[in-house]
Amino acid sequence: MRKKLYKRALGLEWFTVGYNTIEAVVSIAFGGMAASIALVGFGLDSVAETLSAFVLLWRLSVHGKISKMREEKIERRAEKFVAATFFILSAYILYESLTKLVFREAPSASLAGIIIAAVSGAVMPVLAKMKKDLGKKIASRALVADSKETLACSFLSYSLLAGLGANYFFGLWWMDPVTGLVIVFYLMKEGIELWRGECGCGDAD
Repeated sequence: MRKKLYKRALGLEWFTVGYNTIEAVVSIAFGGMAASIALVGFGLDSVAETLSAFVLLWRLSVHGKISKMREEKIERRAEKFVAATFFILSAYILYESLTKLVFREAPSASLAGIIIAAVSGAVMPVLAKMKKDLGKKIASRALVADSKETLACSFLSYSLLAGLGANYFFGLWWMDPVTGLVIVFYLMKEGIELWRGECGCGDAD
């Protein structure tokens, strides 16, 4: 029974990887066409989240197969790599957001971006609950912690939806780069927690 639950946990993480990969490609593509730093930033966040999901995939797959000490040592290296990715992406989004605000570079309205944000806002809370419930069943603090990250992604989707919606329906172009700054805050917060090892992923039991 426990083995089946671990397989389900791996399945949820693989779904997360697949979904975030598609979300990243689509968001960056449409964001580039609309010159929307918020949508591009959302896509880049999906890239970083995919990398983070791979760390947890590895963690779940090797659980009990190698020594605890080696497991944690390899994971800390992976976490710091992902954290560095968060920092690099946040620096890029910060620069682009401030540039667009200062030089008043208005992005085009993006209906595709609104749809992407709405779909993500609907999918992520459900996925987060499934991860949390399963994490409790197998007593995996790593999976429970990951469920919180997934839930946070849904809040980011709502911010994106608000920013793109304000531009699309009311012509408030500045909401796009402002949403980009919200994404920067989120990326930095997650990056710092990963770098310090505060995400909870270090405990798979």
